Amino acid sequence: MFPCKRPSVFLIWAVLLTSLTACANSPVAKNLEESLAADPKLQSNPVVFGESQGNQPQAQQNESTVQLPPDFPKDIPLYSNAKLQEVTPASGSENRVSTHWLSSDPSNFIASFYSSQFQTNNWQILQQPTDDAGGTFEARRNDLLLKVSIQPKSVTNVTPNQPQTATELLIDYVPNSTATAQSTPTTTNLNETTNDVPQPGNPQFIGPIPPANLAAQPPSTATNQTTPAPTPESQEFNDLNKAPQEWRQHIQDLAALGVLSIESEATKSNSTTTTNQFEPAKIVTHREYARWLIAANNAMYASNPAKQIRLASESTQPVFSDVSAKDPDFSAIQGLAEAGLIPSPLSGDSTVVLFRPDAPLTREQLLVWKLPLDTRQALPSANLDAVKQTWGFQDAARIDPKALRAVLADYQNGEQSNIRRVFGYTTLLQPKKPVTRAEAATALWYFGSQGEGVSAAEALKLKRS
Repeated sequence: MFPCKRPSVFLIWAVLLTSLTACANSPVAKNLEESLAADPKLQSNPVVFGESQGNQPQAQQNESTVQLPPDFPKDIPLYSNAKLQEVTPASGSENRVSTHWLSSDPSNFIASFYSSQFQTNNWQILQQPTDDAGGTFEARRNDLLLKVSIQPKSVTNVTPNQPQTATELLIDYVPNSTATAQSTPTTTNLNETTNDVPQPGNPQFIGPIPPANLAAQPPSTATNQTTPAPTPESQEFNDLNKAPQEWRQHIQDLAALGVLSIESEATKSNSTTTTNQFEPAKIVTHREYARWLIAANNAMYASNPAKQIRLASESTQPVFSDVSAKDPDFSAIQGLAEAGLIPSPLSGDSTVVLFRPDAPLTREQLLVWKLPLDTRQALPSANLDAVKQTWGFQDAARIDPKALRAVLADYQNGEQSNIRRVFGYTTLLQPKKPVTRAEAATALWYFGSQGEGVSAAEALKLKRS
């Protein structure tokens, strides 16, 4: 049936073509020809289907033309819903690079993002906004100086599909090499020199002692030039998010002061690897706490040599039979014993001949070693009944009689007591329970009695100024 229809189709086309040919010069034929002809505009302006012919949005043009510098530091957190608008290359003596971003998100979202990023990734926050509406962050990490300005911005003449508000984001940074160079200036002093100055460990050395985690400073080769006085090196730990929220700031402050060394300087010098893991839940040992205790105390009282603890020299006769002069932490452990801050034969405890440097530190030991540095005087007399009446501990009977005085003295420190700061409200001391690194650091965050003392945050401000 289909083949019989085909001749009729061909016949219709033949009649149509014949009519067009016959009327080639007629107006109707000319109109039909023009309607079927190609548009001459397409020859000079070809169109790619799916793309708009109108003006592209400025943000879309910037995405294709504005790019971050090749050496843009990977440590700098970038807000995902912000589009790069402009990059100003480094210029001038500061060598600061500026980047301009625009986001459709509210400013408080972006401020919350950067606050979380800086805290989680262990940036040293120098300045932060006072409210959630925006403001300026200034932070440092690994000698990288960073400034993030967050400002709400009204948008005018926008299309119906665009948001009516936006947030302007300015990220300025100083490259690592420049920041490092700027942070290590040298000074000239005609009255001082580091040549032939006895260092810790020399029998002729007289304090004050820098914290134990300081690297040795080479003496100046010129008689009229010295480098700045040694200061503790800021430490960076990337696992502080594993510590409880209420302890993180205490740990960060002490890390910024450079007192939470995981290894002694002697051990570090023989090691080819370094770690930036603090491991806050790990149990702290006797040797670690001894090293931190001296370093924290001396950092808190950096401007008061009378309150600093002197490190012992290697020529000193060891007071503990299990800590020789060759031990990497001998100077700190022996120094605490000679100052009478830890039990030893020197303090009248003739039975304490072992220090057990790698044994876990217990809660009561933390208090016994720390409280003399808080009160700066003889601890009060104490008995079991006095501790029960003050603290009300259900397990007071388990506290070593030698530790009762420290526990009672800590109660007299009120809200600044170590027990309240570290363990919060508790009716159980658990005196024999091992102390974690995070707990030890929180205890060392403040030295002194109620109303008269110094915190790591205050010491950090003095150091920066």
